[in-house]
Amino acid sequence: MISKLIFVCTDNTCMGPIAETIFKNAVHGLTLEVCSRGLVVLFPEPVNPKAETLLATHGLIMSNHTARQFKAEEVDEDTLILTMNTAQKRRLATDFFINDNVYTLPEYAGAHGDVEDPYGKETKDYESCYTELYGWIQKVIYRLLHGKLPEITVQDGELHNNIISGGEKNDSNWQ
Repeated sequence: MISKLIFVCTDNTCMGPIAETIFKNAVHGLTLEVCSRGLVVLFPEPVNPKAETLLATHGLIMSNHTARQFKAEEVDEDTLILTMNTAQKRRLATDFFINDNVYTLPEYAGAHGDVEDPYGKETKDYESCYTELYGWIQKVIYRLLHGKLPEITVQDGELHNNIISGGEKNDSNWQ
């Protein structure tokens, strides 16, 4: 059983903290420790200001986040690790020898590909990343709650309502 979820990104100042905050603010009834870590954290620094502003525009507050380096010692057999891209997943295997319960966020949510990093880009790119992360995280929550992925194809808002409410098969959103 999963008791800890670690979102992993490169420097733990943008995508990982955004994913962590989205997950922690979702109403889901899961009791697990959730955090984010970076693979290259040279010194503790605050979250990217654009990421913090983005979360605030969605009504989400990130409390005193400071970038933290990923450490293998934080991982046990009940830890799920979700990376933002395949290169980060590979790096966990090669640098930390961690292969079990490691997925890219899209992969764990039933898709392929990587999450596009908005770092250093325009506000619209951060918004696009938020939308993507939000959608993947809703599917992750569903999978953790129900042991399977939702069998639905819906738009962003419909997915949230269906997953959080535990949508029934007779919902118009189910295939």
